[in-house]
Amino acid sequence: MQGIGSSVGGDQTQRQRRDAAGCGVAVMAKASAPGRTKTRLVPPLLGEEAAAFNTAFLKDIAANLLAAGRQTAIAGYMAIGPAGSEEFFKGNMPAEIGLFEASLPNFGDCLFRAVEQVLHRGHRSAVVLNSDSPTLPTALLVETAEMLAQPGDRAVLGPASDGGYYLLGVKHAHRRLFDDVDWSTERVAKQTLARAREIRLQVHVLPTWYDVDDIEALRRLHAELIEGRRFCASLEPHRAPHTAALMTSLDVKADLSRRIGLPRVFQGAQM
Repeated sequence: MQGIGSSVGGDQTQRQRRDAAGCGVAVMAKASAPGRTKTRLVPPLLGEEAAAFNTAFLKDIAANLLAAGRQTAIAGYMAIGPAGSEEFFKGNMPAEIGLFEASLPNFGDCLFRAVEQVLHRGHRSAVVLNSDSPTLPTALLVETAEMLAQPGDRAVLGPASDGGYYLLGVKHAHRRLFDDVDWSTERVAKQTLARAREIRLQVHVLPTWYDVDDIEALRRLHAELIEGRRFCASLEPHRAPHTAALMTSLDVKADLSRRIGLPRVFQGAQM
């Protein structure tokens, strides 16, 4: 993978509208491809199904960003990879969502460059957001932007239930936040908070949410979208209509519930 290029999404008016927003949120996004995206969900999913979930997640997260932008000054971006995947995103994302490449070998470098790209576009704060949480409450995105709009240097961290984080927001590109972090481990959030303490950066910690990157999280997602059971009683999840429709279709046509170890929800499901 190569470096980050210039913006490739939206017309001039849309870019100006995005740049006027105080907080820019960049989703760390991969173009959907069987065998390359959401591979930790295979099995129980087939490669094609995992890729379809990746696309549905991205569509729902983009819609969530637009919903948050109607409540506060938020502009949405996709920090995309691999290099040369612009057409996939142009064909699947709303025109209001900006695109720029973020393809580097080290994930910490990808995150840092995404932060730099957002700040370079004139936003007063930058947020990097995962692509694995389609039901993330819109209220948490709004809270993030409003915290970062307050005076003084600060960061916002959204811890994930697996020990990582679903969101990190900053007002300045603090390189140290992305150094010496054991990416893809349960130590990521703790190590990031430790780096913030090293540079005396105040951090606002959001409620914990979950990433959909294993079978247990897939069951949790099913509980939220199909069974109506909230992950957090005090937070309204994003409805994620694309993901819900895909999950319902797979329940009916491919017996998804049984494959992930749940009772059959739709009695018409085929074996």
